[in-house]
Amino acid sequence: MAMSLEELETTGDKLRERNMYRDAIDYYETALKKSGKNAVLWNKRAIAELQLGKLREAEKSLKKAVKHDKTYADAVNNLGVVYYQMESAKALRNPEGKRDFGRAIKWYRRALKLRETSASFHSNLGTAYFSDGQIDKAAVEYARAFQLDPEVFERRTRAGVAAHMASPEDRAHFSYVLAKLYAKAGNVDRSLYYLKRAIEDGYKGVNEALKENEFAELRKDPRFGELMGANRPVSVTE
Repeated sequence: MAMSLEELETTGDKLRERNMYRDAIDYYETALKKSGKNAVLWNKRAIAELQLGKLREAEKSLKKAVKHDKTYADAVNNLGVVYYQMESAKALRNPEGKRDFGRAIKWYRRALKLRETSASFHSNLGTAYFSDGQIDKAAVEYARAFQLDPEVFERRTRAGVAAHMASPEDRAHFSYVLAKLYAKAGNVDRSLYYLKRAIEDGYKGVNEALKENEFAELRKDPRFGELMGANRPVSVTE
């Protein structure tokens, strides 16, 4: 007995949850033969393709999703993810080459026009700006993401967002920016945690924390002095 469209989609979703991405794609493909203009299915297929590192295939799937639903914010955002990862891969292959995250920025901004209150969209745009060297713009987006969801960076950094950055220097600087955000919000433990990571990863501008206003309250904590004075491990709540 042939499976219905809903059964095919549900099976694909379950396989994707179990990291069985190739099998999930097969089910989404069969479902799309029944409903080829289904933007949600094209987006789900693209997510599985992204997980497999098939960026060109994911790009094609997402373009079809957006073609069938121009207001589908998740698909628009995911196109930004594809272009960000493409540019990151190029930067890793040629660290001295010119970076241009303009396409990713364009699609993330477009996604935010559709859903301005998405913390993850703001975080994505911030990371694209960051990797493009537009640090001030990145800080604005990170601050907005944090305002919308104070836990957004906890989930996203542990999911590997920073790992996609083009260089170790970027990852170290990213940790410092997060340390500043948490310090400004009064979250001492998280700020110290990210400051420690920035130091360990070799961020050269870490001594700015000794004078920047955002760290004023943090500087009263003895652990800050120990961390900045000796650059040796301190006990920080994870």
